[in-house]
Amino acid sequence: MNGTMAASSHRIMLGPLVAAIDQGTSSTRFLVFNSKTAELLSHHQVEIKQSFPKEGWVEEDPKEILQSVYECMERTCEKLTQLNIDISNIKAIGVTNQRETTLVWDKETGEPLYNAIVWLDLRTQSTVERLINKTPGRNKNHLKHKTGLPISTYFSAVKLRWLMDNVDEVHQAVVSHRAMFGTVDSWLIWCLTGGKSGGVHCTDVTNASRTMLFNIHTMDWDPELCKYFGIPMEILPRVRSSSEIYGLMKSGALSGIPISGCLGDQSAALVGQMCFQDGQAKNTYGTGCFLLRNTGVKGSVAIAGAVVRWLQDNLGIIGSSEELEKLAASVGTSYGCYFVPAFSGLYAPYWEPSARGIICGLTQFTNKSHLAFAALEAVCFQTREILDAMNQDSGIPLTQLQVDGGMTSNKLLMQLQADILCIPVVKPSMPETTALGAAMAAGAAEGVSVWSLNPEDLSEVTSEKFEPQINPEESEFRYARWKKAVEKSMNWETMEPVCNGNGGKHSQLRKGLNSKTRP
Repeated sequence: MNGTMAASSHRIMLGPLVAAIDQGTSSTRFLVFNSKTAELLSHHQVEIKQSFPKEGWVEEDPKEILQSVYECMERTCEKLTQLNIDISNIKAIGVTNQRETTLVWDKETGEPLYNAIVWLDLRTQSTVERLINKTPGRNKNHLKHKTGLPISTYFSAVKLRWLMDNVDEVHQAVVSHRAMFGTVDSWLIWCLTGGKSGGVHCTDVTNASRTMLFNIHTMDWDPELCKYFGIPMEILPRVRSSSEIYGLMKSGALSGIPISGCLGDQSAALVGQMCFQDGQAKNTYGTGCFLLRNTGVKGSVAIAGAVVRWLQDNLGIIGSSEELEKLAASVGTSYGCYFVPAFSGLYAPYWEPSARGIICGLTQFTNKSHLAFAALEAVCFQTREILDAMNQDSGIPLTQLQVDGGMTSNKLLMQLQADILCIPVVKPSMPETTALGAAMAAGAAEGVSVWSLNPEDLSEVTSEKFEPQINPEESEFRYARWKKAVEKSMNWETMEPVCNGNGGKHSQLRKGLNSKTRP
């Protein structure tokens, strides 16, 4: 009896709630927060299947992604009802998503025209080389003054170009003005606000900025960039701010509730970590590893590899990520072994797509525990490289790093990160900062206004702090060896279209160090 009474009296005190859809690479989640305390009240998670039709190809089913969102919403609403929390208190919904992942659908039927091509996918390597070859001086940074990005397989424009060149249904739909392009946020918002019956086709500035079609100075789609990639502007979603009412939910238990926040996952985590001051930074340790810093008006980003999954699924040397921490802790050193997990090339700060993974410094003493330790160190070294580049660019050295994401539960990793960066690492006790950021944006939108983003109104977040414990000289020595290993991973492989005898083209892999030399 007491429990029921406590629950019902608790319900009265809650005030407005805000929800977030967090659609990531490996799972979808729906989370509900109290807008006054930022407390997570309930959530539900559904795994997403990835398919790998060919080596380097990574796809997901857009309908499965959408279905997972509906399932997470319904399950979470059921859980809230069991907790005696009234779901009519949910005043807004925010969306946060895996960025760059590319979809094209038919606006008349509402059907996807191909699977979503995931950000990690490498099929566009030859498209990228073709695009770079037509730039003056074959320069991958040719568009950087407008986009802030190098020409790379990573960003949506090259994936969209590949779809238009290689998938007949996409080509036909573009020609007959039926095609709609979007990243995951656009697909979800369009479907949730009505789909083919009046759905809203939009994206926000953080997602648009990762397409290579968006001008970061005018803050809109750029006609010259679209022309460069040969993409008709009519298929693009409208670019909106990250916090405004885009439209209303059209079905399900939450029908009629505004969708009023939209942020790419890494930008959302920056908000959820309350990095509102110039020079504050956060690192998210998930499928990739992403570092963002509030640089005032300019932003910056990085990625590291899904090493843990590889050790688990491909090598079978661990059964779970918890086991990785135990193995690594059992030796406490990599014994001079360095692991560069450049499975799909090196991203920031190198942007070197021809790199591949490498493990070096092996001796007859090296065992799987040392390899586990080297894998954790790799994540930390990559973060250090980005941070060095950012400190150089901004001129403001970072005094501490705020962290979030699944891997932050690994205490050894957090300690190693502090040791390698030589600055404290701070982890909030509520790790769902990505979803929290999307909820904050949704709750703060004009017309919703249930979440104040004024620094004095933000609730104090409890956190755990990891201080550096080794001397800086040792840290520098290990970092220098890591840099040496990275050098060795570069220039491994390129893909160039080669003309065959009957005038057609096919891609040929060229391996070895000479792949970069030209006659």
